Amino acid sequence: MMEAKLLVLLITIIISTNSLSNGVNGESITSSYVRVDPPSTDIPLDDTIFAAPEAYNAPQQVHITQGDYDGKAVIISWVTPHLHGSHTVYYGTEQGKYTLKAKAFNTSYSFKGYKSGQIYHCVVDGLEYNTKYYYQIGSGPSHREFWFKTPPEVGPDSPYTFGLIGDLGQTKNSLSTLQHYMKGGEGETVLFVGDLTYADRHIDVPHEVGLRWDTWGRLVEPSTAYQPWIWTTGNHDIDYFPQLGLIGNFLQFKTRYLSPFMHSGSTDPLWYAIRRGPAHIIVLSSYSGFVKYSPQCRWLEEELKKVDRKKTPWLIVVMHVPLYNSNTAHYMEGESMRSVVEQWFVDYKVDVVFAGHVHAYERSHRVSNLKYNISNGECTPELDESAPFYVTIGDGGNSEGIAGEYISPQPHYSAFREPSFGHAILDIKNKTHAFYYWHRNQDGNKVTADSFVLHNQYWMSKSRQTPIYTASI
Repeated sequence: MMEAKLLVLLITIIISTNSLSNGVNGESITSSYVRVDPPSTDIPLDDTIFAAPEAYNAPQQVHITQGDYDGKAVIISWVTPHLHGSHTVYYGTEQGKYTLKAKAFNTSYSFKGYKSGQIYHCVVDGLEYNTKYYYQIGSGPSHREFWFKTPPEVGPDSPYTFGLIGDLGQTKNSLSTLQHYMKGGEGETVLFVGDLTYADRHIDVPHEVGLRWDTWGRLVEPSTAYQPWIWTTGNHDIDYFPQLGLIGNFLQFKTRYLSPFMHSGSTDPLWYAIRRGPAHIIVLSSYSGFVKYSPQCRWLEEELKKVDRKKTPWLIVVMHVPLYNSNTAHYMEGESMRSVVEQWFVDYKVDVVFAGHVHAYERSHRVSNLKYNISNGECTPELDESAPFYVTIGDGGNSEGIAGEYISPQPHYSAFREPSFGHAILDIKNKTHAFYYWHRNQDGNKVTADSFVLHNQYWMSKSRQTPIYTASI
């Protein structure tokens, strides 16, 4: 009798917990926290935080990203001020003992008032999973050394931790976000949700539109040289300035920040997919065509068909413009894209969608608005246990400042919102559970202001199909 009662109690707790973390039941909270910030102005160009390495023509702005579909390659990128830098990456599993090497290619670009340094990209492939590699770039007294760790083999029960950062820019608040993330030490790879440098805000001094890409690269190097950042583009990365010869084709982003887009069958580096440990990550471009028969839309449809939830149970989508947002800033801007992709997100049981663009933080319950069309008038989002969570994390700290005004009253689908700066951590434990934390950055401290448990959509749907039998009491 006692064992039967304990069994029923345990099942009740599990069902209750599943409902809460599934986002179908739960509170809607608008944080009362009042943020006090330094001025939202870019750090001066001559600040020591932007200092280049002292050695002549030494590599700078070093960054890495995944270089293939499954995490056995990296793309190592860097810049040298002058043309004749070393094209070789030396690497190995022991520091200072580089038994392997790979060749980089270099490029550059210019526009009115600015000429870039030499930009190098090197694909290092054939790596072993779950291995720490050391690498050296540059030569002689100008060489520099770094390291990175490869992910575990693609598989369902490989724990892995992602950092989430967006709309970073290069202010004191940006630096605080970056330092808090690095100090925490939890993240192994950053999912970056777009808007890198905010260099376009310096159009009144045309050469700064280029220089601010250089300073940003040096600002983030203490993280990007040691772990992959998975890049997404935003509106501030477009670079549409015809008066400078920039015609809005993401020239600076595409030249400096590569992606392994061809490995997932994409035709454009702005949208692509990777598998990393237990996660299948789809990166979408909010500022490329996404209507039904566009290349991006056709690619997304095919990529979703390739997802194997038995191998990569966690399906994560990253984009710039949020599909659900209750801040007055950029309100409803994602609606046209939502009408195209949301049905797929529900049908393929996407776990979570991360976006930026709005300079504040917000997390939704699981929500969908699939009934809406132009004639039926049914346009109210519904809580939906088969839908993803939507997280807006465009709160890196850029020069446009905080988006401090939310729609009132708070919509029922919005779970937590706060006008503040910070970063998030997605800590995947196994194929069924992950922990999520949002850290507010303030007063030199990292404060966990929002957290919850994610129950994996695919495996939760499997458990819902399995009858639960209880002993009679």
